[in-house]
Amino acid sequence: MTSMEDTRAGAVVEQTYRRLSDALRRGVYPVGGRLPGERDLAMTLGVSRSTLRLALGRLAEENRLERSSQRGWFVRRNVVGEPPSTLQSFSEMARSRGLRPQSTVLHCRARPAAFEEARQLAIAPASRVLELRRLRSLDGVPVCVDSSVVVLALAPRLAEVDLTDRSLYETLEQDYGLRIAHSSYTVHAAAADEATAELLNIEPGDPVLIGEELTYSDDGSPVLTGRMVYRSDAYRFQADLFRPIRA
Repeated sequence: MTSMEDTRAGAVVEQTYRRLSDALRRGVYPVGGRLPGERDLAMTLGVSRSTLRLALGRLAEENRLERSSQRGWFVRRNVVGEPPSTLQSFSEMARSRGLRPQSTVLHCRARPAAFEEARQLAIAPASRVLELRRLRSLDGVPVCVDSSVVVLALAPRLAEVDLTDRSLYETLEQDYGLRIAHSSYTVHAAAADEATAELLNIEPGDPVLIGEELTYSDDGSPVLTGRMVYRSDAYRFQADLFRPIRA
């Protein structure tokens, strides 16, 4: 192939990429949905399948598409995840990626702490806590069921605050002067139960990732425990790992 032919081929790939990119931006292909088969899509765009694959591959490198060897090309769902070694709220993670966070309060009540909660939060058994359960969404797509238990002695009127579409971390910091400093965090895989699956628009038994945290203020006091159940296709956990220095 001559250099001129290379230039023309590259221009066709670029044009195909831009047309597909624009279609994704306009929602022609819905999030989580499957694109038409390569043969049909190539015919629609008026290009060869090899040209189409180069454009699709570029979009996959940008994490906008993903390919299943058995089922074809799919529009990737928005994925959230903590930057390595950085503690962020769900709302902060979403906004940092240009996404719109939303919260629907499913349950909110003040109650006495259970024994294990009291032990984790370093409070007396039966001390008052706020139990908060919310459905968290990104650009209207539900991705997480978030449950928190907060020490009410640190935020006395929190039960009266409407936490719809509001960050809990930011509320604690701005309204109560509690600086969230660090969190002990674990992640494990599980299967979605029926109630969680219905909230997240997935099938019962589908994989989910469960994050559990114990969060502390800057003076070392435990502030809240949390349990976040994420769709497995909408969450990624990152961490910095270091090998110990050997003598």
